[in-house]
Amino acid sequence: MSRPLHLFDAAGLELEYMVVRRDTGAVSPTVDRLMHARTGRFASDCRLGRCEASNELAAHVFELKVPRPARDFIAAERAFADAVARANRLLARDGTELLSGPMHPTMDPRHESTTWAHEGREIYEEFDRIFDCRGHGWFNLQSCHINLPFHGDDEFARLHAAVILLLPWLPALAAGSPFREGRVTGWRDTRLDTYRRNQERFPAIAGPIVPEPVFSEQEYHETIFAPMMRQVARVNRSGILEAEWLNSRGAIARFSRGAIEIRVLDVQECPRADMAIAALVFATLRELVARHGSRLPDLARRVATRARRAQLLACARHGLDAPLRLGDGREVFCLPARATTARALWRHVLTRLVPADALADSHREVITTILDRGTLADRLLAARGRSRSFAPVLRGLADCLAENRLFTSRVAGSPANRTG
Repeated sequence: MSRPLHLFDAAGLELEYMVVRRDTGAVSPTVDRLMHARTGRFASDCRLGRCEASNELAAHVFELKVPRPARDFIAAERAFADAVARANRLLARDGTELLSGPMHPTMDPRHESTTWAHEGREIYEEFDRIFDCRGHGWFNLQSCHINLPFHGDDEFARLHAAVILLLPWLPALAAGSPFREGRVTGWRDTRLDTYRRNQERFPAIAGPIVPEPVFSEQEYHETIFAPMMRQVARVNRSGILEAEWLNSRGAIARFSRGAIEIRVLDVQECPRADMAIAALVFATLRELVARHGSRLPDLARRVATRARRAQLLACARHGLDAPLRLGDGREVFCLPARATTARALWRHVLTRLVPADALADSHREVITTILDRGTLADRLLAARGRSRSFAPVLRGLADCLAENRLFTSRVAGSPANRTG
């Protein structure tokens, strides 16, 4: 029997992508054909090189993940890039390919896709019956998930507190979804704006997105799981909705496997960018735990959850230009007084807070590019600004994913020496 993983031993990593028509960029609900081409049947999962692939609720979306929690983010990047290449070779037979990005910029989810229709479809049919999944919040959201292990209540308390403190700032760095149905939304992270409204019929499911400050398994069950399950009891006739899998906060505790899953990160244009952000998140949380230790739960309780939620939404709307609104940021991150924006916070984290050897050079270059030239959302807006068509955006995202390189459209108004 393998020993349990402890804090920062490794991280589980997952990336979601879309299958689209190569000629038009329109979504193609044909993940089942990809699975059949790989396995000879309409399987719900398969192996692609050093990654595992599985279907998702929407028939045009599938997920790649490392089969075991990883510590080497460069090796994980290579595994994801290789799996993308393998998938694209299979998809080419049907004139399709993978598309990166957290939201398809022009998709109409009610008419362009459907739910997975094969192995394991029962749970998707039940979710569709209860929630009506034919909207953007279910069919048009792709993210990067980071699963961080803990063992026992003490480790859970420290990790959950550190996640609560960092979570409001993550959309500023990872925002990559400025469009919905062919329009500029005014949000750098439209995916998160959509995600938070996804289950308004049952508000306890997503809660305040930033998790409530609870620091034991029992307290989590009483404060988060129990109210959620009471709200859905009348529609959960089959009992298929389980608390750990229904919980839709921006970071969720999975006690059954001893991990907290961070879910607020927009998937980026290529594995290199996703793994750079994941490595920085991992290193920052590890540093917060090392610096503050058992004080972390108290720090997390000092600011009301509604204020943390407001900061998260400000980062989702304004990206790196979001103003710092949380009064505890200076103590938590050792921020200098001159830091007044999310860009300044992340620049400080990168250059002062996390150790120099915490990131590979290539991943440090990615984060520096984001801080200097803008988030993926900023660069997509700049590319769209030069064309009436979304074709350059769609082609650019597909090519960046296939080649594992950054979308590098220069952003007006974001000079390299900008510090916030």
